[in-house]
Amino acid sequence: MDAIVLAGGYATRMWPITRNRPKMLLPVGDTTVIDKTLAQLDDNDDVEDVYISTNERFAADFENYVNEQGYDKPELSVEDTSDEDEKFGVVGALAQLIDREGLDDDLLIIAGDNMVGFDIEDFVGFFEDKESPVLAAYDVGDRERAKSYGLVELDGDEVVNFQEKPDEPNTTLASIACYAFPAEVLPKFDTYLANDENPDEPGWFLQWLQDRQSVYAFTFEDVWFDIGEADAYLDAVDWKLGGEPKIAEGATVENSDLNGSTHVMDGATVKDATLTDTLVFPDAHVEDAELTDTVFDEKATVEGIDLTESLIGSYSVVADE
Repeated sequence: MDAIVLAGGYATRMWPITRNRPKMLLPVGDTTVIDKTLAQLDDNDDVEDVYISTNERFAADFENYVNEQGYDKPELSVEDTSDEDEKFGVVGALAQLIDREGLDDDLLIIAGDNMVGFDIEDFVGFFEDKESPVLAAYDVGDRERAKSYGLVELDGDEVVNFQEKPDEPNTTLASIACYAFPAEVLPKFDTYLANDENPDEPGWFLQWLQDRQSVYAFTFEDVWFDIGEADAYLDAVDWKLGGEPKIAEGATVENSDLNGSTHVMDGATVKDATLTDTLVFPDAHVEDAELTDTVFDEKATVEGIDLTESLIGSYSVVADE
């Protein structure tokens, strides 16, 4: 089995903190968004080759990170884009990668910006038992929230109906970006695209596939974070830190109150401040401020001002004049 980790997006909804870095490499405690996925794939004996599907802009970031962390299996497969407007859609990019890398084995696909509580080994085992296309599904528990996702209805563990971001959901069971396909399904990506089907979301491909063969759902009750916006990122950090502040050994905190899952990273300085569920990236400086649900990128400075639900870019200066 081969594996593809989807990491080709530009995360424009999280700018400026993702303007110059892929969101998959955002810190979550002592790790990053993508680390658990890469580590599990690296350790899984069923997975032979791992491809990080990314773009030209962030290829060097991933290459450096994989080398620094000492992963053995991951290698880059770079799509020919450097801007959001040039993207092919996820299904289109997958079809190109399959052709570019000559993939012809069973295939696992997982989004690099998703953090899941289940073990990938369990998902692969479920797929091997079914010998058929499989997706992972999570009950979001609320029909209003369900409107934002591709949804699946099941008979047992077999998918019998899809709804893509419906106005009136029939279910709250969301299909997440984790899929496995038998080798014989891979040529169908080209067939699907040749019929002018939607190239953007894998859910549309799964719906098209389900009309032609059985598709099964691996349901799980552990955590799932789809990190597309800042609030989901902060939720993932909160889960990782367990609601407790974290101060790096190389950080400086003086006369300050840190509340909730606040993380002050290496080289950062916090003085005379109150921080709640706030991330202070390396070498940033916060002084005489009250900050809530805010992310400060590297080397940013905030002085004499209160902020809530803000994203501050690297090297920015925000101060009370």
